[in-house]
Amino acid sequence: MANDSLLSAKKAKNDEFYTVFEYVQKEINAYLEYDPYVFKGKTILLPCDDPEWSNFTRFFAQNFEALGLKKLISTSYSFDSKKSQYEQYHQLTLFEMTSPQYDEKKSHAQGKIYTLTKDINKSGNVDINDLEWRYLEGDGDFRSNEVRALRDEADIIVTNPPFSLFREFVDWIFEADKKCIIIGTIGAASYKEIFPLIKDNKLWIGATNNGKDMVFEVPEGAKVDPKDKLKAEKLGYVGNYTRLGNACWYTNVDHGRRHLPLSLMTMSDNLKFSKHKEILENGYIKYENFDAIEVPYVDAIPSDYEGAMGVPSSFLDKYNPDQFEILGLAHGNLGVELGIRPYDRKLKKINKGLRDGDFYYFKDGKPQIPYSRIVIKKKVSK
Repeated sequence: MANDSLLSAKKAKNDEFYTVFEYVQKEINAYLEYDPYVFKGKTILLPCDDPEWSNFTRFFAQNFEALGLKKLISTSYSFDSKKSQYEQYHQLTLFEMTSPQYDEKKSHAQGKIYTLTKDINKSGNVDINDLEWRYLEGDGDFRSNEVRALRDEADIIVTNPPFSLFREFVDWIFEADKKCIIIGTIGAASYKEIFPLIKDNKLWIGATNNGKDMVFEVPEGAKVDPKDKLKAEKLGYVGNYTRLGNACWYTNVDHGRRHLPLSLMTMSDNLKFSKHKEILENGYIKYENFDAIEVPYVDAIPSDYEGAMGVPSSFLDKYNPDQFEILGLAHGNLGVELGIRPYDRKLKKINKGLRDGDFYYFKDGKPQIPYSRIVIKKKVSK
């Protein structure tokens, strides 16, 4: 599911993808539509954020009063701690240029913290011009005691964390039992550290742009695949931008889309009218090593089947916890824990991709392995 840009980023530890303003605005507005007071009286922490360039900081600072925020905290890594593989130049920010506290040595070695709480410049409004900043004692790593203390102070954590540290970052959030709205990849849902949170309804997919291209700004000099650059341009972003085809929002803040029921047809109607009739021409296939049926497309989920079903990961974008229960994931060790029976070792000669914990079924006498199925079951109305 990952595209070339993301794979390159992981390999090079290049995690500097800056979220564009429109995506931040669209996602946050979706929570406000569901609950207009969701941010009222809250302290928002934006870690891993490069506040001087960040659209997260810009959005929350501009809307500080409209959201009814108590406090906004934004932190950045030090310049020297960014271990990108491309050449990078130390650009002074407007905050540094105009501040007597600027210190070149500290700017290289120490992160910064920006806070917003009140009308500093006496303009009559609390906005981005009222941000106060200082150097952190350390380099701004979210795992430091210094930033952990800021996490503990916050109510909601909002950011685009380094993809290579996504597991660790989510654990950092849940360690303190905090609310979050963050960006990751849809592939992260299958991580052994992440999937149990989704299964137990402690974390879910966000409200917008899921399953679609997302554009990200990258620093000057970053290597961008020409195809991704072109796709970003077609979406209206010309310059230092790339596109990721599998990025999505993760959150534990409720939103309305999560409670929209998935419109489905019955089993018999699917067999008659589904646009995937060629897949279903012989009916729904049962797995050989687990009591469940294979459903290769979300829109082919039958409305009247009471048993377990294996569905693709794209289901998570449509998942309504009032309509379905997630039983587990048919993928490696998580599949073994679910109770998926081991395959017959003789079949390895026919399909070398077989491994314990994965579903398989027969087609034309050969074992087939569907990719990483999520196992769901319809909730029975009480």
